Amino acid sequence: MSVSTLASFEYLERLPGTTFRRLYQQPSTALAIFRRMLPHLAKTFVMALLYMSKPLPLTDLDLWVHPNSKRQRDEALSLLSRLHIVTITAHSKETPQVVSLTKAFGPSLRLALTGGGEHQSFGVPSSDSQTASVSLGFLDEYARTQWEGILHYVVSNVGEGMRQAGEGPTVAVKQLLEAGKLVTRGKHHGGGITQAGFSFLLQEVNAQVWTLLLLWIENAEQMEMDSVEVLSFLFMLGSLELGRGYSIATLTNSQKKMLAHLVDFGLVYIPSQRSNQFFPTRLATTLTSDASALRSVSAGFDAALSGAAGQKGFIIIETNYRLYAYTSSPLQIAVLALFTKLTARYPNMVAGRITRDSIYGAIAHGITSDQVISYLSTHAHPQLHKSSAAHGGGPVLPPTVVDQIRLWQIENERMKATPGFLFKDFESQKDYLACVKYADEIGVLVWKNEAKGLFFVNKMEQLRDFIKSRKIK
Repeated sequence: MSVSTLASFEYLERLPGTTFRRLYQQPSTALAIFRRMLPHLAKTFVMALLYMSKPLPLTDLDLWVHPNSKRQRDEALSLLSRLHIVTITAHSKETPQVVSLTKAFGPSLRLALTGGGEHQSFGVPSSDSQTASVSLGFLDEYARTQWEGILHYVVSNVGEGMRQAGEGPTVAVKQLLEAGKLVTRGKHHGGGITQAGFSFLLQEVNAQVWTLLLLWIENAEQMEMDSVEVLSFLFMLGSLELGRGYSIATLTNSQKKMLAHLVDFGLVYIPSQRSNQFFPTRLATTLTSDASALRSVSAGFDAALSGAAGQKGFIIIETNYRLYAYTSSPLQIAVLALFTKLTARYPNMVAGRITRDSIYGAIAHGITSDQVISYLSTHAHPQLHKSSAAHGGGPVLPPTVVDQIRLWQIENERMKATPGFLFKDFESQKDYLACVKYADEIGVLVWKNEAKGLFFVNKMEQLRDFIKSRKIK
């Protein structure tokens, strides 16, 4: 499951059942969640149940799964249950447990796969002759310009100067970035990027888009919009065809209001204020797919839309902490300036040095040493990789530099906080050991103390279902 999928899934699993019933009224939403949110085993279960006339006993479902894959089977069913895709009857001695698709999800997915109806949840293509004048290249360039403006603002947070020059995000987007604590704005200084903001920059672009969209959804009520309608519209955009114009007239009033915000994000393009059609960009059409919208993780902050995945690293760092970056991108240079003291700039290269003060400055914004090292490693020049291979596959970055960056952070930080949940007061040692073992198996266990019967996890949803199932038995 990709980073963007995890972000959207964590938001979805917090929603109540009534919200899911409204979401699944749109076939495009049911199809998007099926395609994007479910692992292969869960998809197999859904397709098997889709045309069944009666519920399936769980014992029959077990026959489809390898005996050694019981944990994957439990995870798939737990995920389907949390997304309100299936219902599983309670365990009892009289009647066996059965599973079936919910009345909201099943019919909607069947309609999405077979077609029919007048729901228009997949958009209505426009017949306007202006469609031919909008090319894929133009849409990609438009999306790149809009999104790069947002990223550059996160990096530099230069305030109103960018907007006056015709660059950077709108005021509404800036307020959203501040509400999400990706940037801060000081009273006397311009503020700056936060740790969450730097983590945002390190994400793949699909995950970045979902991060902002989820912030937008959470603040929808303040903008007098229905969060469920917003989410449904986003799932609809993910099912549209890139390069095709779609009619605005068939949209609801709420959806028309959303278009203005989506233009700010670069997800849609509207030729003019009087235009009766909109064009989804690659940022929108990849919302519910595994395709990359603008660039891959390995391409990091590269803003180019074409061939980004194949671009090579551009950073060389020496054992004396001197850094050379072969780039002319203002965005990449701004990112380097967050943790590097730049001393010279040439047409295709910048030079600088990593110092204690420059790392302290990054730490002051909440950027961690691991994030700095991760960025340098991701964008290391091919020459560094070649040197590493020549020495038997050693570290790409000089170990002295890596160790010193970590030591500079340790000088100021002695503790690391991990948000999560503490479990204690178990009825028996057997219950405690079973829960600890399960938490460790699913990868959420952070700390345990067997003597006191305590353990700490960073997520509790699957563990909660596991504990409930044990109590029923």
